[in-house]
Order: sequence, then C-alpha cells, then structure tokens
Amino acid sequence: MFIGHFAPAFVAAAAGPRAPKLGTMFVAAQLVDWGFFVLAILGIEKMRVDPDATVMVPFDLHYMPYTHSLAGTGAWALGFALLVMVWQRNAFGGLLAGLVVLSHWILDWLTHRPDLTIAGGPEAYGLGLWNFPYIAMPLELLITLGAFVFYVRKSRGPIGPPLILIGVLLAFQTINWFGPEPTQAGLMLYIQALFAFGVATAFAVWVGENRYFLRRGGLAASSV
Repeated sequence: MFIGHFAPAFVAAAAGPRAPKLGTMFVAAQLVDWGFFVLAILGIEKMRVDPDATVMVPFDLHYMPYTHSLAGTGAWALGFALLVMVWQRNAFGGLLAGLVVLSHWILDWLTHRPDLTIAGGPEAYGLGLWNFPYIAMPLELLITLGAFVFYVRKSRGPIGPPLILIGVLLAFQTINWFGPEPTQAGLMLYIQALFAFGVATAFAVWVGENRYFLRRGGLAASSV
C-alpha cells in the first residue's frame, strides 16, 4: 500500500484543534517506510526485486525486522508519540501521531504477502491483497479519497491546496501501479521512494498551514 497509508493521517489531522497538523501526520503515516529505506541504504534491512513476489508489486521484502515487524513498528510509534508530546506539549496529539504510525503495519498486513513478522521471527503474516488487484486498487482509492473528503469537510480554508495535494498523491499512485517496474533494488530505487515521501509530505505541510478547525461556539482555531 502506498497512498492508502495517508488515509489515517487525514482522519487523525481532522480530529480537532488539538490534533497535529497534516504534515506531522504524513510523516507519521510513512515513518516506518522512511526508516526502512534509510536502513536499506545502509545495508541493514533488505529487499530485492522478484517479479513473482505478488501480482502488483515485484518486491521481496525479505529482511525488515526493525521497521515492519509489529514490535518494530510499535517502537517507532512510541518514539514518535513521545516526540510529538514533548515537541508540541500535546499528549492527545502525541497519542494520535503514535496511532497513525501503528496503522502502517495494519494496512501493510492487508496488502503484503506474508513478509511481516511480530518481532522479527520466522513466522510471517500478510493477507496478500496485492495478488488481487481488483480488490487492492479500489480499496486503496476508497480509503484514501474517503479520508481526504473527511479532512476537507472537518476543516476550513482554501480548497485549492488540498486538491493539489490529492492530485499529487493520485499521480504518484498511478506511476506506482502503471509505471515501468524496476529491474533491481538499489540506491536509486531507495532515493526515489524517499523523494516521493518528501514531496507528499511537503505538500501536506502546505495544506496543513492553510486549514483551520472550529471550536465550540464557532471560534476559529488552527491545529497544533
């Protein structure tokens, strides 16, 4: 799953004036993938191209215990939650951010073949919806667009920036689904992934700075 990971970010950022802004939530949504590709560059976690891995995604993610095990994701979630709590002095916002990080493992469990572990052990999990494009593709679009609409309806501000953001996300997803498949894993692939995350997050920061919420009584309030 790619842009579907941002669905919890949209929902959490729309939780009210005390919720962290959308840019923070976008970082949370893909934090473990940021970690994975950085660790892959360092040779710590590993992937390889395998055209037979799944119908939709030709990646064999064969060693990623520090980011994509449930324990690893939980550790990233706890660390990010504490960071947001301290940085923004906002316990509620930290909890939301941690839950968004944790949602990454759950969404990956839906789409990945069994390559996710509980704590890096031999038992692997994954429903493998990437083998069923007619389910995986509508599902990803549905949850992303549904969460986007929820965010826009719950917040106020110019509609232009959110529309540009969702357009960028859909363009990235189209390339992800229908663009040429990589022939090998390596530095350029990892950098391209990090670049895509960075661009999406930059647009989310821009959107978040232009949206506000209504407190009870109709007073405007920006998110934290």
